[in-house]
Amino acid sequence: MGTSSWTAASAQSASLRRRGAVLERAILDATLEQLSTVGWSGLTMEGVAAGAQTGKAAVYRRWQSKEDLVADALQAGLPRFDQAPDLGSVREDLLALCRQAREAMYSRPGFAVRSVIHECDPMQVERFHGVIYGGVVEPTVRLLREVIDRGIKRGEVRPDAANGYVFDAIPAMMMYRSKMCGSEWSEQDIEEMIDQLMVPLLRPQQG
Repeated sequence: MGTSSWTAASAQSASLRRRGAVLERAILDATLEQLSTVGWSGLTMEGVAAGAQTGKAAVYRRWQSKEDLVADALQAGLPRFDQAPDLGSVREDLLALCRQAREAMYSRPGFAVRSVIHECDPMQVERFHGVIYGGVVEPTVRLLREVIDRGIKRGEVRPDAANGYVFDAIPAMMMYRSKMCGSEWSEQDIEEMIDQLMVPLLRPQQG
């Protein structure tokens, strides 16, 4: 048996041993790995199958296209942001949120999302808009709103600060500096953004 035949047979054998949700999880994990290493442009259904140690047919039986596969992989792999930090001050809460965002950005799903956003054409990005908005944008804005609303009640934040422009400021800054400036968001970077941008922006007007 030749090498290619042996590889195909091994993949088929592995596929037979793993069925249902276990096999699907392996395929979705392999998709995220491909996105975070070779990017959207380099991702292939064959490469995903090899990474999942299964046959190409097992991938195509479940997902008819690369777009469908990637959408499901992102939805399954994105981190969950369920609870806003409550550390006693809006500054500390925002620092904690930014640390969470940094961890998410540099996780495997985070690299996958950025690959999709920056490499896909506008029509392809539209295909993933709902997944990215529901999994990344909406949860981030919801937690920021919770932190800022709490700050307003404590008198730390001006009442009119709970608006879309303010909620966009942190995600937009982190994405822009990560992509355009190559910033990896050290602890000092995060503290400077909060102290020099967000705290002055949110502070109640005096007098």
